[in-house]
This record gives sequence, structure tokens and C-alpha cells, in this order.
Amino acid sequence: MKSVKAIAPATVANVCCGFDILGFAVDAPGDEVKITLRDDSEVKIKSIVGDENKLPYDPAKNTASVAVISFLKKMGSTQGVDIELTKNLPLGSGMGSSAASGVAALVAINHLLGNPLTRDQLIPHAMEAEKIACGAAHADNVAPSLLGGFVLIRDYNPLDIIKIDAVENLYCTLVHPHLELKTEDSRKVLRHSVTLKDTITQSGNIAGLMIGLLKGDYSLISRSLIDVIAEPTRSAFIPGFDNLRQVAMEAGALGLGISGSGPTVFALSENEMKAQQTAQAIQSEFLKHQLNSDLYVSKVNQEGAKVLTVD
Repeated sequence: MKSVKAIAPATVANVCCGFDILGFAVDAPGDEVKITLRDDSEVKIKSIVGDENKLPYDPAKNTASVAVISFLKKMGSTQGVDIELTKNLPLGSGMGSSAASGVAALVAINHLLGNPLTRDQLIPHAMEAEKIACGAAHADNVAPSLLGGFVLIRDYNPLDIIKIDAVENLYCTLVHPHLELKTEDSRKVLRHSVTLKDTITQSGNIAGLMIGLLKGDYSLISRSLIDVIAEPTRSAFIPGFDNLRQVAMEAGALGLGISGSGPTVFALSENEMKAQQTAQAIQSEFLKHQLNSDLYVSKVNQEGAKVLTVD
């Protein structure tokens, strides 16, 4: 093998009540990364497509290369590689764009070197890349992108990650309005403390969501998709958000929330027809605020990132 191309899926982090501890992967869209061996020790970004010239070529500042450098350091390897990145995820969308690039690069380099690390062992290297992108080594995007399904980050010290296989027919609707929302701005508006009442409510919802996913109880999933900690402040950045949940539920969705830090919103539905109806309802609501949007509808991705080609 001289080169490997891999794809890593977009993800939804937080999932309403699971702020900073829960995420899941979707089937599409996904970022693609091709890794090719060099004859020297340099890690070089050879090309980036689909980013509108916004992403850095400096290997110390791009999540794909940072993840690869962290991996090679762990392996004690001085192998150099060329990295070709194809961005299919919109930047700053709240769909795990930076995570997908790093994860795809890791799966490619790991396969190229004979898969010395398991998917779980790749997570810390993907988190190093996230630190470059958003200033903190979060796992709620990179873990589901690597592992697929729903992923719960029970603790970071030590890292304790649990994968939860989603209900077979659970569909996700992603609607990305054409507006820019920086993660740091979404972080700034968060409350530094929460009331005991809100803590109890949020704990009940996350527990209910976990049980609903494990039992395939759509009604319980629906009742649990409520966030009383982050969404009340973050929703102010998304025009018309107050009506989005209502129109989504009327279209048949189980619930709606902000994907990551936004501005993309997500909804879960129990079949594809309802997911498509929900997508159209949300898009129509955004148009009332003169906002065009992109739609993505797919099942919850159960396998995570995967190798596409080997040369």
C-alpha cells in the first residue's frame, strides 16, 4: 500500500440534553482524506478541495495533519505523508466539520500502517486535532465519527466512552441555514452555573434518552429530547428557532435541537418519510426569515468512518 482514502461522517453533538457528553453520526455528508506515503519524514498537506480557501495548509494548524502527526508520534514513526483533503461538510456548521477531517485522516493513516491502533485508541489523537480547531479537546464529535452510532462520554479523566447502538429505523434530519455562527460565540453565552432544578431536569432527560435508545422506545426518546441548559441561550443566534420545534413535531419528528453549537438544527424521526417531511417544514420556516438552507436526511450511521480506496 502506498495510499489510502477514508471518509468520516458528520456528527450531531450535544443531542439536546447531552450537552458536551453525547453525540451521534449520520450517513451523509462526510469528509474524505487521502494519505500517501512520502520518501521523507515531512507531513505535508498537498491539496484541500471544497473549503473556499479558508483552511490552513500549515500542518500544525489543520485538523487532518495534526491528527496524523499525533498518531505518528505515538507510533514512534518518522514516516512522511502527503494529505489530500476533500471537504464535503460546511465549515462552522455545527456538524462536526473539523472532527470529520481529523477522523478521516486517522483512519487512513492507521490502515496504511497496518491498523496498529483500535478505533477507541484513535480517539485521543482526534481530540488533539479538535484542540487546534476549537481550543478544547472535546470527544462528542470525534468519538461518534470514529465509532458510529450514539456515543456517551461518561468522563474525560480518565477517558470513558460508551457506544450505544441506535434504534434501527431512527432517522436524522439536518438543516443548515446559510448563516455563520462561531463556536466561541456560542460558548460565551453559556451560563457558568445552573440551578438544582435544571440539573435534575437535564439529568432525567439524558437518562430517559439513553433508556429510550436502548429499548427502542420512540415516545421516551421524544419526551427526553429537551435541553434546559444550553439551548435557552444559544437559540437566540438562530432566527425563528422558537417555532422550529413546533413545525418539526407537527411534521412527525420526535424532537428537535441545535446540532453542536449551531447554526444547523437536527431532528430525529422514526422513519424516512417523517424525516423528509420534517426537513421541508424546517426549511420553509427558515425561508420566512430570508434564510436559505441545505438539507441532509439519513439514518443514524452505525459504523463510523471507513476506508474507501487502497492503492
